[in-house]
Amino acid sequence: MGLARSTYYDAPTRAGDDTALVEAMAAVCDAFEAYGWRRVQAALRQQGWGVNHKKVRRLMRAHDLQPRVRR
Repeated sequence: MGLARSTYYDAPTRAGDDTALVEAMAAVCDAFEAYGWRRVQAALRQQGWGVNHKKVRRLMRAHDLQPRVRR
């Protein structure tokens, strides 16, 4: 092929589309305003989403889905 083996295996992976996941997270956050990332992740697990807690935190921060702080 004319390529080094490391070049072939070092190909960058494409990032998946997270729009469906963000919509599911937004629905949970709209229903329960005080839910943080732990409860959102638990709710997503009950809906059948297998998602890492780091991804849930990152997407919640990026899409402004942070919980409202009780006073």
